[in-house]
Formats: sequence, C-alpha cells, structure tokens
Amino acid sequence: MKSKGIMRNHREWSPDCYPDSPGSITIITKTMHETGVFWLRVATALYAVGLLHALLMLFRKKPDIFRVALGAFAIGVVVHIVAVVELTMAIGKFPVDNFFETFSLCALLVGIAFLFVYWKYRFESLSIFVFPLIFVMTLVGSMETPVASWPDPSLRDGWLLVHIVMILLGYASLLLTAIASIFYLIRERQLKHKVASASSIFDRLPPLGTLDTIVTNSMSFGFVFITLGVIAGSAWAFIESGTSWIEEPKIAISLVTWAFYLLMVFLRATAGWRGRKAALMAITVLCCSALTWAAHVGLRSFLEK
Repeated sequence: MKSKGIMRNHREWSPDCYPDSPGSITIITKTMHETGVFWLRVATALYAVGLLHALLMLFRKKPDIFRVALGAFAIGVVVHIVAVVELTMAIGKFPVDNFFETFSLCALLVGIAFLFVYWKYRFESLSIFVFPLIFVMTLVGSMETPVASWPDPSLRDGWLLVHIVMILLGYASLLLTAIASIFYLIRERQLKHKVASASSIFDRLPPLGTLDTIVTNSMSFGFVFITLGVIAGSAWAFIESGTSWIEEPKIAISLVTWAFYLLMVFLRATAGWRGRKAALMAITVLCCSALTWAAHVGLRSFLEK
C-alpha cells in the first residue's frame, strides 16, 4: 500500500507520466520546434561555407574550396530538410504560416534546385549567386524564435559599430564603382564619336580597360563589405528587437538592394556584363543604396508627409 501511495504521488507530481496530457504535449511540441530551429541554424552555418566560396570567387576565378563548399552546401540542404520536418511535426502542418517559415522553405527549394542543376549541367558559376542568396534567406528564416538579450551593452554597441563601418565601406566602394562607370560611359562615347578636346578634363581619363578594372575591383570589395554589413545588421536587429525587425520597410529595402547588388556581381562574373551594361547597372544599384540610406536615417517619414 505504501508503494502504491508513493507511485500515485509521483504521478500527480510529474505530468510526463501522462503522455497524452495537454502539458506533456505542449512540452514535446515546444522541444520539437526548438530542435527544428536548431537544425535550421546548423544549416545556416553550413551554407556559410558556400558564402565564403562565392566571396572568394570575386577575387579568384578558381578558388580551391568549391568542392568543400559544395559538400557543405549539400549537407546543409539535408539538415535543412530535417529542420522543416521537425517544424512540420511540431506545429502539425507545413511551416508556411509566417514570413520566416516561408523564407526558409523558399531557400530550401532553391537549394534543391541548384543541386539538381549542378548534377545535370555542372553549372558551377551559378554558385556565385545561389550560395549567398540561400545563406541570407536561411539566416533570416532561422530568426523566427527570439534569443536572449545582449549580455553586455558594450557588445551591443560594438556590434552595431561593426555593422555601420561595413555598410559605409560598402557604400564607398559602390560610389567608386558608379563614378568609374560614369567615366567609362563618357570615355566610350568619346572614342565612339571621336570627340576630343585638349581643354576637356575627360580627355585625361584612363583607358577603358583601366576603368573596367576599377569597376570590377571596387564592385567586388563593395559587395563583400555590404554582405558582411547585412549579416551583422540582421543579427543585431534580431537580438535587439526579436522578430519585429523584419516588419520595418527599411529592412525590406536593404534586402532588395543587397539582392540587386548580388545580381550585378553575378552577371558581371558569369554573363560577361562589362562596359556599358555593367556601368548602367552599377549606377542603378547606387540609386537603390541611396534610397536605403535615406530610409535608415529617417528621411522616409519626411518624404511621406
């Protein structure tokens, strides 16, 4: 009788003894959801290897880590699938209820499509576009669950400073890209129409090949800085304000501007977009960056009045 009393008291104390109780189901569901988010963040870390490969491709046409990056990317896709399955089992339906889940699922589908295209056609240069895109999409998708706040205010301020410095360096490189692009268009027009004037300062411009090299190098450095700035800024906003940061219009503008920059880099590196096409696109991305800057410094509210 005594042992029965102890067993009865133990069951009353521990809800886990009732597998079908609402409390235990809630605990299991929460655990599965946290596990899904964990695997999603592991996939993001694996995709980061692909991001590194893409950034190196801007400076070296044949970096030595593509095989490593592709392997890490393939494992990341598998882990990503595991994360989606865990989240599906946790919420009882396909995880497409909010922006984070949908963004993550889109990244997974793009990743699977890339692996198929590479297996079928060996389209290696497509990785310059796909690897950074999927990394950023998965990074944003993994920010559905809030984390602990900053442990130290100095870390918060330092992280924000890194973000600002990276973005400013990226904007400076992009500005140099646009200026060199404008000079390229002017120089090209002079040579095409054989316009020359000894008193014109534009006659002292470097050759087209030199200007094109300046555009390439400044564009590459600018993309690296802005990508790092976007990653640092997203992480800072996530820790600072939880999931509400994604609802701000300036965040959407920033991500769209980064996507345009990524497209410009991809077209230049793989499709041979040089000269006039590259110059015009660089000027377009600079205009998008100016709009992003205006949104972040508070000019958006002024323009809406």
